[in-house]
Amino acid sequence: MRSTSVLVALLAGIAVAACSLPVPDPFPRSALQSALDRLVETRAASAALLRIEEGDHEWAASAGPQEPSSSVAANASGRFRIGSVTKTFVATVVLQLVDEGRLALDDPIARHLPGLVPGGDAITVRQVLDHTSGIYDYAHERDWSTNRWRGEARFRTYRPQELLDVAFATPPYFAPGQGWHYSNTNYVIAGLLVERLTGQPYGVAITDRILRPLKLNHTTVPGSDPHLPEPHVRAVVEVDGVGMVDVTEMDPSLDWAAGEMISTTSDLNRFLAALLGGELISGGALAAMRDTVDTGGQGFRYGLGLQEFDLPCGVTVVGHGGELLGYLTYAMTTDSGRQLTLSYSPLERGGSTTETVVGLFATAFCPPAQGS
Repeated sequence: MRSTSVLVALLAGIAVAACSLPVPDPFPRSALQSALDRLVETRAASAALLRIEEGDHEWAASAGPQEPSSSVAANASGRFRIGSVTKTFVATVVLQLVDEGRLALDDPIARHLPGLVPGGDAITVRQVLDHTSGIYDYAHERDWSTNRWRGEARFRTYRPQELLDVAFATPPYFAPGQGWHYSNTNYVIAGLLVERLTGQPYGVAITDRILRPLKLNHTTVPGSDPHLPEPHVRAVVEVDGVGMVDVTEMDPSLDWAAGEMISTTSDLNRFLAALLGGELISGGALAAMRDTVDTGGQGFRYGLGLQEFDLPCGVTVVGHGGELLGYLTYAMTTDSGRQLTLSYSPLERGGSTTETVVGLFATAFCPPAQGS
């Protein structure tokens, strides 16, 4: 959730990657498995999980052990922290509320959350969801993500207002609508908006409106529960000033509606297929969700809780990436109906896995070159 640097590097790399690799039908299993193995063999990650689906075809794979130094292979159906992929769930609920006439995307946020956001009369719901609000990202505070791993701070419970107080203590990046800047604060606000309009905790709204209808039985909104349900890969990361830390258990309330959810590769593929297939929101709401803004050279376009980018082979890929300490996730789909979710556990923050992951995406989504 806290940092988009790895995601930006990946998407920028994808934007220039060659897509002429031969791809067997239906899936390039050997090449994808090799890419997963490479992440582990180069010690870029302790373990990696992948699932690719299209139509009636499905294939799941893993690399690395379930626990460090264990001989038990990582469970390809295991759970993991999805980070900012949470934003897509939150945005979907907001758009369901738009469909129900409870609000409009161009309503000022102050109409529904009066007094909450400084300058909220000039910031629209749409600008909150597509990161054009200009609101400062509380997660950019120095050591904000890693300080929880010092002592027992990782089990502290944060309240949404605490996160907003950090954000509002710093001036906005720009006037509303005058730029683009990824800000986790936007989705804390969006979570509070869902709660105000539904009268429910935002996690209950997601469960009632998305998880239960789609039978996403392995996806949860944990709140302040630090545990990651079994089975799962244990994540160990080198934290500056601390050393190697097992980051599997933590209170995810620091990330709240911007990135706290837990899921599986199967559930995320099902969610994206349903969302892009029109099962969750109307055609008009989906069009609004996919109406993207320029992100100023970040390597992707951003809609309402969706990232979208074009591969050189002509394939448009839609979805979201997510990062929490110990877990990196990419959940993507195409208009033709191919879904891929990748989750892996980096051994250090900011480690370079871009080349391998870019190659994996090109292999998964690009058609075979003519004559290959």
